[in-house]
Amino acid sequence: MRELVVPGHIRGLIFDCDGTLVDSMPLHMRAWEHSVTTQGGRWDLDFFFSKKGVPDKAIVAGYNAEFGYHLDLAKTTALKDDFFRSRGDQLAPVSCVVDIAKHYHGILPEAVASGGTRANIDFQLNALGIASLFDVIVSADDGIPPKPNPDIFLEAARRLGVAPTLCQVFEDAEIGLEGARRAGMLATDVR
Repeated sequence: MRELVVPGHIRGLIFDCDGTLVDSMPLHMRAWEHSVTTQGGRWDLDFFFSKKGVPDKAIVAGYNAEFGYHLDLAKTTALKDDFFRSRGDQLAPVSCVVDIAKHYHGILPEAVASGGTRANIDFQLNALGIASLFDVIVSADDGIPPKPNPDIFLEAARRLGVAPTLCQVFEDAEIGLEGARRAGMLATDVR
C-alpha cells in the first residue's frame, strides 16, 4: 500500500468507517450471510460485497429485487446487526488510516461520514478505542442522500466548519470516492 499523505492546504479530514478506518468487511459479509440464510435466502457474496457504502436497508431492498425474495428490511438488518455487534473482538483497525487520524487529532478537525448506521459506527469506533478522535459523525441515520451523492461529505464539512475544497476524504469504495470528488474534496483511495 502506498503511503497516505495529507497535503499542507488541507484543513479538515473526513473518513469513511467500514473498510477505511475499520477492517470490518469480512465480519459484515459473515453477518449478511447469517441474516439472509437464516431466513431462507440464497447467499451471494458478489452482490453483497459490491454494495460497500450503501445503507443496509437499501441493500436488502436491492437483494429482494435482484433475487426475488421478500425479506423484511427491518428484521433482516436487525439480524445482521446483532450478529455483527456480538463479534466486536473480530474487528481490526486499518492501521495506515487510523495512524493518520491519530496523528492529526487535535491538529485538524476530523469527521466520520459513513453509509452505516450510527449504532454500528459507534460500536466499531468504541471497539477499537478511537471514537474520541472524531469531532463529527454523519451516518445513514441523518437522512442524507447516500453516496455517491456528495451530501454526506458536504454535511460533514459544514459541521466541521471547513470549506469543502479544504477537506480530504479517505475512502475504500468507488461510490465514496465519487461522492468526495463531487463534493469538491480531495478523494484519497486507501485500498
